[in-house]
Amino acid sequence: MSDKATLQYKDKTIELDAIIGSEGEIGLDITSLRAKTGMITLDPGYGNTGSCTSEISFINGEKGILRHRGYAIEELAAKSSFMETAFLVLYGHLPSEKELSEFIAEINSESTLHYGMKSHFEGFPDNAPPMAVLSSMLNILTCYNTDLLTTATEGPAFTAPTAKIISKVRAIAAWAYRTSIGKPFMPPRPDLSYTGNFLHMMFSETFNLYEPLPEVERALDLFFILHADHEQNCSTSTVRMVGSSHASLFSAVSAGVGALWGPLHGGANCEVIKMLTRIHDEGISPRDFVEKAKDKNSPEKLMGFGHRVYKSFDPRAKILKGQVDVVLKALKIEDPLLDIAYELEEMARSEDYFIERNLYPNVDFYSGILLRAIGIPVDMFTVLFAIGRMPGWISNWREMHVQSLRISRPRQIYTGETLRDYVEMANR
Repeated sequence: MSDKATLQYKDKTIELDAIIGSEGEIGLDITSLRAKTGMITLDPGYGNTGSCTSEISFINGEKGILRHRGYAIEELAAKSSFMETAFLVLYGHLPSEKELSEFIAEINSESTLHYGMKSHFEGFPDNAPPMAVLSSMLNILTCYNTDLLTTATEGPAFTAPTAKIISKVRAIAAWAYRTSIGKPFMPPRPDLSYTGNFLHMMFSETFNLYEPLPEVERALDLFFILHADHEQNCSTSTVRMVGSSHASLFSAVSAGVGALWGPLHGGANCEVIKMLTRIHDEGISPRDFVEKAKDKNSPEKLMGFGHRVYKSFDPRAKILKGQVDVVLKALKIEDPLLDIAYELEEMARSEDYFIERNLYPNVDFYSGILLRAIGIPVDMFTVLFAIGRMPGWISNWREMHVQSLRISRPRQIYTGETLRDYVEMANR
């Protein structure tokens, strides 16, 4: 921290320390700005504000780089499993065979839900949004685990709620889905992999157990890996903010689900499928749709293109695109939406309009097609995103407490009325 910057405003001057990250990122430490000058910075959307230092994930948007704990996402996608990646994100190193076996065993031991939760599922209306159910049920877990409402970051007091959340989120998702279609919940099978068990709970029947193709199971496991963490996005920052009040881990990840729900965040792949479906059903040519989307006065929006962080390409999209081809071939599916998607992609990669604006297909563009092929309903897409993101949320919650960060409390610039006198009703 030898480098410094000087901020001067009228007669006030303050020296700011420069914080240099391990990848050369530079941040100016304004922690003491308000105390020394009475001023604050204004940064709507926090696009230029670092809320923390973190050792978990690194993104270089200009170069299309995503790394978890120093490992390239391309290498993790090719060589790792979701359980191994989850351990890495949580604990900072790749597990030994013994560590991974114990981690999986602890998660398997938490697969079932307390029977008392059944009445809560049955209390939701049939058309209840799955993300609302997921957020609610994660919070309800606190009622059955009141001994785990701590801010512990080590030992059983941390590993127990971590295993419960990562394991039970699958059961909650599957139970919510099956309740919505009038089918009974399928008990978990500890003999299956993390992802295989989820597919079983979603699609098995009492006398007809679902046996996913290896290509399908691997594709969904890869989907979870690609979504395991992604720096300080909207939902992760929400988890940190809620956790900063010393709210429980259950409450913090429940809030993360709520933030992830929006179409500008985790719900983006749902919007992609809706867009492709409408183009197909209404017989709109992809070319005509794109021309309308280019018109600023048109309501048409091109979903699944570009990214707020990545300026050249989304590395997760490149990985997932290949997996979509593998799954559709294994399932012998010819999806007309995929043909439309490929035509849109070709335009995005070859036309100046897209290139100049960095509008390339992002991970949401392909993940929707993949999940649709597997048989996941559109309103469950974001739920699966949440399942994959749990390790990242938990790891950020843990890191925040390890660093003993103070409670989050953003400031504001007030632009409302100045002091006014109260006027009695009769005189208004």
